[in-house]
Amino acid sequence: MQNPDLVLDRHAAFFRALSDPRRLRILDLLRSGEQCVCDLQTALNCGQSLLSFHLKTLRDAGFITQRRDGRWSFYALVPATFEHAEQAAAAYRVPASERKKLTVACCA
Repeated sequence: MQNPDLVLDRHAAFFRALSDPRRLRILDLLRSGEQCVCDLQTALNCGQSLLSFHLKTLRDAGFITQRRDGRWSFYALVPATFEHAEQAAAAYRVPASERKKLTVACCA
């Protein structure tokens, strides 16, 4: 069995990586396949430093991979990570049949 704290840390990394519109845009751009960093920079109209920060966040969370070819860096999605992120989100879902009405005793 996995350490619960490590599982929660991984969930937090997933959600943190997905919490920025620019990072979501990067993921959307990579859905069509591997992209060169220069193409991502052009599409996002942002500086190299800011783009590097967002790419590192996505890499650290496992959503993308980096491949170097000479001086160029290419990025691609890691499909298995999205499956893990879906499972992480599902871990917090409570089916309607199992939801209990909250009884408020302290303010009644």
